[in-house]
Amino acid sequence: MDRVTDVNGGVDEPGWDVDPDDEIAPVVEMAGGQLRLWREGAGLRVAEFGQRIGYSEDLIRKVERGARIPRPEYLDKVDQVLGAGGKVAAMKKMLAEARYPKKVRELAKLEAQAVERSAYGSHNLHGLLQTEEYARALIETRRPAYSSDEVERMVAARIARHSIFERSSAPELSFVQEEVTLRRPIGGKMVLRRQLERLLEVGQLRNVEIQVMPTDHDGHAGMGGTIEMLKFGDGTAVGRCEGEFNSRPVSEPKQLRIIELRYGIIRAQALSPRESLAFIEQVLGEI
Repeated sequence: MDRVTDVNGGVDEPGWDVDPDDEIAPVVEMAGGQLRLWREGAGLRVAEFGQRIGYSEDLIRKVERGARIPRPEYLDKVDQVLGAGGKVAAMKKMLAEARYPKKVRELAKLEAQAVERSAYGSHNLHGLLQTEEYARALIETRRPAYSSDEVERMVAARIARHSIFERSSAPELSFVQEEVTLRRPIGGKMVLRRQLERLLEVGQLRNVEIQVMPTDHDGHAGMGGTIEMLKFGDGTAVGRCEGEFNSRPVSEPKQLRIIELRYGIIRAQALSPRESLAFIEQVLGEI
């Protein structure tokens, strides 16, 4: 959401290339330059260095010119081989954000600023509520399929957003989920069981309200699709409502009022938070 959102036998890593137009590209380029200086300072040519760390020459060259984001284990290996005493491995923190897709980084920044977040989901459980194994299974359903590396990158990015629950000034979080999202066994029954247990755990947090929209309701205000809204401390907000405003994020007061009205009606039509947790426990007992 936009607030107006080897040939040498070494190991290579597909799927982590850097978009030159991405704002994070200079950070990756700077890190790559530092890694090159560390290698050259040790008097190692790329070929010899690749043999020592177990990665291809092509990958090393890409990393050092800032065209590829190195994985944490790559940095750990470089640190170990060069005897850097943790100085190279320390780059993991700097590069952590760069590993996530731009869209996810932008959303995470908004969530970090939000004082209130509301979401209605009709097909899948909201990303902030998903367990790691549920998220992985869900992302793997995508067609055309993502590569294994892309899947892991997206899963890591989604789980990293869960830090919102650990903020000292925790935002108010409201979720309304269709009953079907609690019953569809994404990843299998055991994955679903652990996912429902996670919902019950999160639902006990004082700043979190989870509500369920039963399937036997003959109709409600969310029939048009998903809704998302974030409110900020300065009184501004951004929202998105599937089927309205070309399904694009909006921030105009008149448009936000429509989204807020619709979400308010959905909450009123859904089970209360207390009833919803009891309903989730019931579904869990049926698996």
